Amino acid sequence: MTSSKGAKLVYRPIGLLGGVLAGVISGAVFKQVWKRVSNEDDAPDALQSEYRMREVVLAAALQGAIFAATKAAIDRAGARGFTKLTGSWPGD
Repeated sequence: MTSSKGAKLVYRPIGLLGGVLAGVISGAVFKQVWKRVSNEDDAPDALQSEYRMREVVLAAALQGAIFAATKAAIDRAGARGFTKLTGSWPGD
């Protein structure tokens, strides 16, 4: 059994890898969702003048929500797997 502080330290690289994986997956998911919602290949960038403020903010909010949900799912799955291997929950 690992201590709480030790578990957090050991889990840190796993959490970092999960964050990178979440970024890659959520980016791909967002791109597909945006294509279906807007019929455009790319989401608007904040500095592109041809888009309205509403479109830019909506795209950013959707992208953030998808990333947050993906990251939470990956973090939770990683923590569960870590607990099965070590007997310690990495977040407490």
